[in-house]
Amino acid sequence: MSNTSDPFRAARTSDGVLKAEFQGETLPMILRHEDVRRAAKDWKTYSSDAPFRVPIPSEEDARSMRQLPVETDPPDHTDFREIIEPVFRRAKDPAVVTRVETLIDELLTEGLSRDSIEIVREFALPLQSRALGYLLNVPDTEADEWIRWGVHVFRDGGDGKPKGAELEAYLCRQFDRAVAQPGEDFFSVLARATFHGRPLTREEMMGFGNLTFAGGRDTIIYTVAYVLAYLGRRPEALEYLRQDPARIVHASEEFFRMVTPLTHIGRVCPVDTDVQGVAVKAGGRVSLCWASANRDETVFEAPDEVRLDRKPNPHLAFGFGAHLCIGAMHARLIVRTLLQKCVERISGVTVLEATERIEHEVTYQRFVSYDVLKVRLAPR
Repeated sequence: MSNTSDPFRAARTSDGVLKAEFQGETLPMILRHEDVRRAAKDWKTYSSDAPFRVPIPSEEDARSMRQLPVETDPPDHTDFREIIEPVFRRAKDPAVVTRVETLIDELLTEGLSRDSIEIVREFALPLQSRALGYLLNVPDTEADEWIRWGVHVFRDGGDGKPKGAELEAYLCRQFDRAVAQPGEDFFSVLARATFHGRPLTREEMMGFGNLTFAGGRDTIIYTVAYVLAYLGRRPEALEYLRQDPARIVHASEEFFRMVTPLTHIGRVCPVDTDVQGVAVKAGGRVSLCWASANRDETVFEAPDEVRLDRKPNPHLAFGFGAHLCIGAMHARLIVRTLLQKCVERISGVTVLEATERIEHEVTYQRFVSYDVLKVRLAPR
């Protein structure tokens, strides 16, 4: 695997910051674990109140509304987040857990019945989409449409339509339905929600929906692909987990640390700011680089190695501070259940074909996961 290469190490161990170009804009990337955590907590200096500019690259061409609650600061962020937290806490609902277990069983059964299965689009994509449907409490048939959107709703699929157009049209239909015929699903929760004593606007509902479908999609898909590729190339890992299934929790966290599909996230400085020796003008952006922080050798021994028993493991794969990923419980449910079911049902994974996903930027290249991963699954 190419993931042993850390493109940020040299800059992290010297200045702790890297000036990198994105879409013609030069941003300082904050790289060290402690520096990233400190910045993530300091929303007054490093603000998220910046529509379209929190993702890197920015997404003005991909959507027409502010994503909520991620593109706001406290106290509004706190109040917006409270609206949808009950939906995402359903990842701990026994009924949801059982449905995810059944789904993974079914996907493994399908894979075991075939000579090979392509993990990214035939396994991880339907896994993420259908499991999200359970979380949002919508009919199973809804996931059929989400699967057609591909791995990323802005950068994959679309049938020639502008980026994000299919998602926005879908959200409009769902909110129209929820207003006319409310139920107990995600869209209905937002349709009857209030913010500071008033109903949510349609744009605010759309902002919640946009983030829900765009934010945790490719990240989970690429993590699942990485996990199965690792099990294929390190067959002893399955036996290690099989000896004590309690090890699955630590192993899952190590996979999240190692993959970190979201390289970084943007913040905007409201005033002129010195970012570790780099001058950022008011309104300028900086990068909080989770991927670098998760390889910080002052925090993680042998950071380029997967250590399934790593503990403590203070990784930042789900962010840090007020903006800690609201879907973290859901991601953990999927990856832990996948490992548990592989331990129970799989004797081995043979990698037949693998096309690495490399993030190509002007200043660095980073292995993320796989665009294609064809494997053969062997039953126990």
